[in-house]
Amino acid sequence: MCDRTINLPPGFKFLPTDEELVLHFLYPKASLLPCHPNIIPELNPQLHDPWQLNGRALCSGNRWYFFSQIEDKRVTGNGYWKQLDFEEPVINSAGKKIGMKKYFVFCVGEAPLGVETNWIMQEYHLCSCGASANKSYKRRGNRILGCCKWVLCRVYEEDGNSKGFCHGDDDDDDNGTELSCLDEMFLSLDDDLTDVSFPN
Repeated sequence: MCDRTINLPPGFKFLPTDEELVLHFLYPKASLLPCHPNIIPELNPQLHDPWQLNGRALCSGNRWYFFSQIEDKRVTGNGYWKQLDFEEPVINSAGKKIGMKKYFVFCVGEAPLGVETNWIMQEYHLCSCGASANKSYKRRGNRILGCCKWVLCRVYEEDGNSKGFCHGDDDDDDNGTELSCLDEMFLSLDDDLTDVSFPN
């Protein structure tokens, strides 16, 4: 369960797109602009293992969000975050690159011999210290003072051994090989449909 709750009306969930995370949360944070709602906390990922984020990071479903300062070493009490050789650009609705999303996997043990787990961290960076993001905002005389200092992190645990994050589509946890209970039920009914008579 998530200990840190979001003050949203019933029926609303915190499900931001990559563009929204960069433009509406990371950019204001790096620019020292007010962020409304100010719901994503600051965390040092070195102080917490990923399974210790409840009550500390913003939790929405099975994902945790927090701001962090860029660290060269991402070592925790029980392991470390290993950067993967995979990253993808964050593109806005106008087709312009506004940020970069880097991927990390949590390894238990000491680097570089740790054992990889299913915990994944996506780290959002502003593009060129916010130069591109600047064009998406009206200038108000604010300088981006901490653009190279702050990143926005989204942490989640992959189901099983699937590596769907390598395709950049973490919003769909289904790897396409499993059927839901309802799918299995409807498929099992297919053979019986010939015996069912429907009214004209």
